Amino acid sequence: MGFCINCGQQHPDGTRFCRFCGNQQPGEQLLQRLRVEAQQIHSMRVQMQSQTPQGNPYQQRRW
Repeated sequence: MGFCINCGQQHPDGTRFCRFCGNQQPGEQLLQRLRVEAQQIHSMRVQMQSQTPQGNPYQQRRW
């Protein structure tokens, strides 16, 4: 199940137009490309977190 990119209503996968607002939905090729990009971003974040020292680098120090 997917969600409309315009109104947020849920619809079955492969739907080309939202039955609620009529907005055209992205095609499967675009969705696949976005999934790959999201996975790459996630991998980069995990790698960056493993390279930073333990703890939150933005946490204020209490003296």
